[in-house]
Amino acid sequence: MAQKILAGISVDVNDEGYMTDRSQWTKDVAIAIAKEEGIELTEKHYPVLDYLRDRNAKGESLTIRSVGTSGLIDIKGFYQLFPGAPMKKAAKIAGIPKPASCV
Repeated sequence: MAQKILAGISVDVNDEGYMTDRSQWTKDVAIAIAKEEGIELTEKHYPVLDYLRDRNAKGESLTIRSVGTSGLIDIKGFYQLFPGAPMKKAAKIAGIPKPASCV
């Protein structure tokens, strides 16, 4: 397991850069990860990140469809917030493992 310095904090990450200890996540860490992913976080991002963290903490599976039906954002909006690979990027920024639905 590797460590990475994000926002001045040493966090545990796997070989793909996903955090392995969700307790190390902070909004500052999220901002640093988002910057690496080419995303500038706005107030629209945080409810989605909180939703993903909450679902992950409950052991629920995460998919683009589940985010789209969450009532927070539609699928098109999800792609706009996290362009390219929305579930992978959002999970990484949220400090949770890459969802099984992502390859």
